[in-house]
Amino acid sequence: MSFKLELSLFGTCVVRIVDEAGKAESIELKGNKHRALFAVLATAPMGRRSRAYLQTTLWGETDYDSGHQNLRRALADLRKQLGAAFDNLLNITATDVQLMLERTRFLAGTGAFLHDLNVQSSAFLAWRDQVCARPDELAAFGRASRGEGVLRPRISALPFASYNGEPDLQVLGDFAAEEICRALSRSTLLTVISHLSGRSMASRLIDVAVVRETLRVEYFVSGTIRRSGNEIVCDIDLIDAIDGILLWSQNVRLQSTTAMVSLPERLGDVLRAIGRSIADTTIRSVYGQQVAEIADHKLLIAGISFMHRPALGDFLTARRYLDEAAKRAPYAPEVHAWLGKWHVLNVFKNYSTDRAADTQRAIDCTSRALDLNPDSSFALTIDGFTRGNILHDMGEAERRYAAALDRNPNESLGWLLRGSLLAFQDQGPAAVHATETARRLSPIDPFGYYYDSLASTAHLAAGNFERALELAERSLAINNRHISTLRAKITAQHRLGNSAGARATAIELKRSFPDFRIDDYRRTHPSAENKLGRMVIHALQQAGIS
Repeated sequence: MSFKLELSLFGTCVVRIVDEAGKAESIELKGNKHRALFAVLATAPMGRRSRAYLQTTLWGETDYDSGHQNLRRALADLRKQLGAAFDNLLNITATDVQLMLERTRFLAGTGAFLHDLNVQSSAFLAWRDQVCARPDELAAFGRASRGEGVLRPRISALPFASYNGEPDLQVLGDFAAEEICRALSRSTLLTVISHLSGRSMASRLIDVAVVRETLRVEYFVSGTIRRSGNEIVCDIDLIDAIDGILLWSQNVRLQSTTAMVSLPERLGDVLRAIGRSIADTTIRSVYGQQVAEIADHKLLIAGISFMHRPALGDFLTARRYLDEAAKRAPYAPEVHAWLGKWHVLNVFKNYSTDRAADTQRAIDCTSRALDLNPDSSFALTIDGFTRGNILHDMGEAERRYAAALDRNPNESLGWLLRGSLLAFQDQGPAAVHATETARRLSPIDPFGYYYDSLASTAHLAAGNFERALELAERSLAINNRHISTLRAKITAQHRLGNSAGARATAIELKRSFPDFRIDDYRRTHPSAENKLGRMVIHALQQAGIS
């Protein structure tokens, strides 16, 4: 059976356990300490508190043995009341108690925070007052309860202004804004407001506050368009609508005679820069902030950005951000899908200390996303990623990717991961086609190294070793600790006859991943038994990796 915890933190504290399949009656907890236990866990980073913290917070400064016995008795009572749901919702170790936040649904409530809990421990009252004294943190819990979190930054492009009023330039300026909005709308990371909404602002000096209030955006693209000899020059700015800061600026020069035709292609660099600027600005802004203080529109991008950074510490930080995002927007399928991807990468990168548990968490997250929206192309894509990369169920993964692309042919990540799957199955030309399609559809992805990495693997499978090496090196220039990219580079170098280069890259791999063993690759990688996998294994062995 699969169970969910329903929890209300405002007014009457409701703690209810529901069988998702509807085969068992729901269980509502009434005890003050039992409800308080779940409330304290639900508001913790990653849902985890130490036993010592729980003992002190809920039962006060008693001696250690008494506190230990109280907590142990409470957990035993809960196990008896909840039955099979207990292990479904709680992970108990000798030192910690963790609530599975991905199985927690926050209910709307009215009133003060945990108003009716009659827990007299001074430590509990101090904790409750401390939460209430932090407006940002309290507001975050309130948004989670109401399902109000708006986690994708809202952005728009204003038609570029021609200050001399030349009609041809005004048409081109409007077309430029339309193309930018159209490309941005393919991203799963952004909510795009149509350029039509900003047309009335294109002919006058821009007032950032008016744009923010009228379009309700966090970012916007603006620009001017002018003639310079035989060229048309577009001066383009990305502006933070919250504080008016200019985040990025660039000009694009077009030949006058071909401007309308060449503009969409020339905007590719602009779109990539927009994605990188938003991601980089977000990362800088969240450093040093408590998770609860991070603005909604920065939280998800921060989690995704940190998830794709090379350091393990950043990867673990990403989990905290994504968990918080799921708390603030519990009914947003893409949030649960991204959290599922985190669990897949945790297993695939060999960070996990419990592969079975983390595999199940990945499945639970993608299942939750698809429960919320069965037609979500992004959720279907991540579910396919889960089934292909850690369950090694290639047939089901292919069906998921096909379903995602059937619903949204512009789902760039669906094309990318399908290309990776095809490479694992030794279908090189098809893999190259899929990954190149993904790259065309997602010019704004700030994690381009990941696209380059998987495209490198696709070219390996197709026997295009020079192109595979080029893409691997470009990916490693951004993220030099991505193990699959290092393997691809070693394989390409070996196949090109550069044995010395392959050995040097192997040293880099062993320096970054000292525990990597070829036997682990054979056991866990979905392509290990296929032609591509055997080629990689041979190259690694020849480069000195055992």
